Amino acid sequence: MAVVIGFIPDEFGEAALTAGLEEAQRRRTGVVVVNSTRGDSLIDKRYVGAEGMVTLEERLVESGIEHELRQTMGRDIAEEILAVAGEVDADAIVIGIRHRTPVGKLIMGSVAQRIIIDAACPVVAVKPG
Repeated sequence: MAVVIGFIPDEFGEAALTAGLEEAQRRRTGVVVVNSTRGDSLIDKRYVGAEGMVTLEERLVESGIEHELRQTMGRDIAEEILAVAGEVDADAIVIGIRHRTPVGKLIMGSVAQRIIIDAACPVVAVKPG
């Protein structure tokens, strides 16, 4: 079992990483950090590049928490995170969230909303700051 952390390289991902590491310490378990993309564009700012992966790996090693770092590509980011959570029998999923208007959620959907609704385990949703 582990805490699954949805990570993107911005303040929302940083908030999720910090909270996820704290949650893993509380639960005395490891983490699986998932960085995912749909792969539908040449450059996806949410997908961590090679240099960012090295930095992220160093942070995880420094935390002293058992960890695994995964980059996935699939049709739907929420499905990718939920699939990893199911595979590792996650204790919890930790994600960063941003404020979205009801109309924005209706038109564009929400990865966070889908994870919260469809997860088979508790979901911790955090905001930066």
